[in-house]
Amino acid sequence: MAIQAKPATDASPSPWTAVARAVALLTVAVSVLLTAFAWPSIRSSVHDVPIAVAGPAPAVRQISTVLDERLPDAFEITEVADTAAADQLIRDRDVYGAIDVSSDTPQVIHATAASAAVAQTLNSIATALSQPQFQGAGTEATVRDLVPLPPDDPRGAGLAAGGLPLVMGGLLAALLLTRLVLGTTRRVIGAFAFAVTGGLAVSAILQFWLGSLTGSYWANTGAVALTVAATSLSILGLESVLGYAGLGLGAATMMLIGNPLSGTATAPEMLPGWSGMLGQLLPPGAGGWLLRSTAFFDGRGATHSIIVLATWLTLGILLCLAGSLRRRRPAAEPVTTAQPAAQATV
Repeated sequence: MAIQAKPATDASPSPWTAVARAVALLTVAVSVLLTAFAWPSIRSSVHDVPIAVAGPAPAVRQISTVLDERLPDAFEITEVADTAAADQLIRDRDVYGAIDVSSDTPQVIHATAASAAVAQTLNSIATALSQPQFQGAGTEATVRDLVPLPPDDPRGAGLAAGGLPLVMGGLLAALLLTRLVLGTTRRVIGAFAFAVTGGLAVSAILQFWLGSLTGSYWANTGAVALTVAATSLSILGLESVLGYAGLGLGAATMMLIGNPLSGTATAPEMLPGWSGMLGQLLPPGAGGWLLRSTAFFDGRGATHSIIVLATWLTLGILLCLAGSLRRRRPAAEPVTTAQPAAQATV
C-alpha cells in the first residue's frame, strides 16, 4: 500500500519588522521617483536663456533694461549689429532667439526647433513690444520662426517623447546582454550592434512615420546610435566592475537623473538651478541636444554633446576591459610540497 507523503507546511510568516522595512523602502522609492520627475517640471522657469538683441546701441540698451525689469535674470543677452548676425547666432545654436530693433518695425525671431517653450516666451515679448512705449505709438511687432518644427509635429512631441525610449533602450540592452551573453568582447560588440540597429529603427520611426525629424536620416541615425551606445556601454562597464550594484547604479543615474534633467522637452536653461548643466553632462541630455542639432540645424552646436557621449562610451569600454582583466587574473595557488607516493613494502 502506497503511503502519500505529507505536504510540507507553509514557512513561518515574516516578522512585522520585515513588513515595516519593506513599506519604508517602498515609500522612499516612490518619493525619489516623484521628486526626480516632478521637481524639474514644476520648478522650470526662464533663467539665463541666451538670446540676441540686434539694432543701434541706444535701442538695444532700452530693450535690455526693460527685459531685466520685467523678467529679472531671464535672459543672457548678446548684442549684435543687425538681423543677419542675429540669424546666424540662432542657426549656430548660440542663442535661442533674438529681438531685432534695427528697423522701424520691431521683430522677434525664434526657432521652435530649438525649444518650443522658449519660442512661446519670446512670442509673449513680441506682444509687449507692440505697446506704445516701444518703437513709436503702438507699432505691432512681427514674429518670425527661423527654424520651425516639422508640419507633421509642430509641437515637437515626438522628439520630447523619444528621450525616454533611448534611455530605456540603452538600459535594456545592458540588462539583457549581461543576462544572456557571456564574454566581455561579445557583450561590447552586441551593444554596438544594437546601437546601430536601434538607431536605424528609431530614426526611421521618428522621421519617416511620425514626421518629428527633418535633416539627414543618416546623421539622425548616428546621433541616436551614439546616445544608445554611450548609455548601454557605460552601464555594462559599471556592471562589469561592480556587479549587480553597478547595474543598479547605472540605471539610477540614467533614469532618475539623466532623463528628468535632459531638458529635451523644454530647454536645459529652463531647468531649476544647476540641474540643466548637469543634465547636459549625461548621455540623455547630450543625446537630446545632439539629435536636435542633426535634425534641424545641420549639425551646428553638436560638438559639446559629441564629446560628452564619446567620453561616456570610452569610459564604459575601459570599465568593461578592467572588469574582464580582473576576472582573468589567476587566483594565487597555495604552495604545497609534493609528497612522493608511498610504496608498499613487502
